[in-house]
Amino acid sequence: MTFPLYVFDAYGTLFDVHSAVARHGDLVGPQAARLSELWRMKQLEYTWTRSLMGAYRDFDALTEEALDFAAARCGGISPQARAALLEAYETLDAFPDAAPALKALRDRGAKTVILSNGTPRALSRAIASAGLQDLLDESLSADFLGRFKTAPEIYRLVGARYGIEPQQVSFQSSNRWDIAGATKFGFRTVWVNRAGAPDEYRDLLPARVIATLSEL
Repeated sequence: MTFPLYVFDAYGTLFDVHSAVARHGDLVGPQAARLSELWRMKQLEYTWTRSLMGAYRDFDALTEEALDFAAARCGGISPQARAALLEAYETLDAFPDAAPALKALRDRGAKTVILSNGTPRALSRAIASAGLQDLLDESLSADFLGRFKTAPEIYRLVGARYGIEPQQVSFQSSNRWDIAGATKFGFRTVWVNRAGAPDEYRDLLPARVIATLSEL
């Protein structure tokens, strides 16, 4: 099926969130992989808890706080390593399948849009560094509303911007919790299950499960 609008999560779906630590593993040491996992887990946890509390801080600030927590749990990192990791997070590697998939969709006449928790500044820099700017119509940021996904009003940004009904939108994310939120909102959802993870949120199933974006 072809949809007029394909909406993508950014971090973990188009951009590899673990590529920052992968670039600077020598500065982190033997706990690099553990630090990367903790960094991502705490970053997401902070978005959920702050949305529920109504105590918003933007995604850039939470990314820094999550790194500091992860580093402390892993025995600490140098100021040089901290600065390098935060810089690398703003210029994450795109997954190899991202650009070809976006191009194929646009060649079919579809619009391609990001819907992300990231700040507009961070998204703009990540898109440019990955060379995806000509393959995306725009990026919509949860920062506009001062809340994070999976709040329904974040998904509502798409319809408000494009005057389109939820069922006309194909929403792609590698984050199963994001797919659950988008399914509940009414999008047609595609879970990009890169890691072959077990399913969850069984009452909020995606329309499709794929291993790579090349299957779109």
